[in-house]
Amino acid sequence: MYNSKIAGLGYYVPENIVTNDDLSKVMDTNDAWIQERTGIKERRHVVKGGEDTTTTMGVKAAKIAIERAGIDKDDIDFIVFATLSPDYYFPGPGVLVQRDLGIKTVGALDVRNQCSGFVYAISVADQYIKSGMYKNVLVIGSELHSHGLDMTTRGRGVSVIFGDGAGAAVLSREEDRTKGILSTHLHSEGQHAEELSLIAPGMGKRWVTDILKDQDPNDESYFPYMNGQFVFKNAVVRFSEVIMEGLQANNLEVSDIDMLIPHQANLRISQFIQRKFKLEDNQVFNNIMKYGNTTAASIPIALTEAWEKGRVNKGDLVVLAAFGSGFTWGSVVIKW
Repeated sequence: MYNSKIAGLGYYVPENIVTNDDLSKVMDTNDAWIQERTGIKERRHVVKGGEDTTTTMGVKAAKIAIERAGIDKDDIDFIVFATLSPDYYFPGPGVLVQRDLGIKTVGALDVRNQCSGFVYAISVADQYIKSGMYKNVLVIGSELHSHGLDMTTRGRGVSVIFGDGAGAAVLSREEDRTKGILSTHLHSEGQHAEELSLIAPGMGKRWVTDILKDQDPNDESYFPYMNGQFVFKNAVVRFSEVIMEGLQANNLEVSDIDMLIPHQANLRISQFIQRKFKLEDNQVFNNIMKYGNTTAASIPIALTEAWEKGRVNKGDLVVLAAFGSGFTWGSVVIKW
């Protein structure tokens, strides 16, 4: 048995910055309203007709992570790609990354666990490395939300939150069992699945043929829906539970945390958790103010930025935690 360690990190966000004031020009909203409810000041959106896609953003982040890991692309044994916004309905972006990076014919797996997707993907990669099956696994979280948002007053409750971007990590074998990923913890509660969802297109209720046939401009089934207050109330509970679960599994205390990287869903959620655990500002990293909620990409983008800024260092105890659609949630405990 081995542990796995994060050997390299990278992220990519589009150059196009969309501020709250920009959004106020296309919907009935304003900077104060958005910041009060979400903490977001701006986000990145791809340029329509440009080259950025979920896959290409993931590839750009992956190249940086692979270089920082000090390995060659052909040292990658497996690819795990987390996203809710794939380039195509099928195939998933994992195989497109394998193609675009020119990696040998390794396996590629897509994870569809939305906001907790990167945590789930890390857990999958960790198990492969722990078992000895693989030595280096490329894990990517990438999202292109902007093409699928209702950018009108009708959709403002959701559309102001989300941004585009990608983050990546290379997980490699670590023989010292006291270092690297110490444990991962995953949960789901599907009875609340529709409280944060995008119903169409899908084989269940609103398939493509229905949308084309009806051509109903008022059909909201293919825009994201979120019961905001319900999601918030559940998120703060599950975040707290799964962080404590990770600490207790490793006989650790809250005071042992050097850096908490929460999924960047809403700054108010992160601040609530910080107050509950009595963590100092230097123990929590947030960047939702700049990028919005990038779903599966939010944790790897934030983790990479924290590392680049010198906020994550050798020997630190780092905790990753996420909650999102599904409902799914999880945590990862890492000895850096």
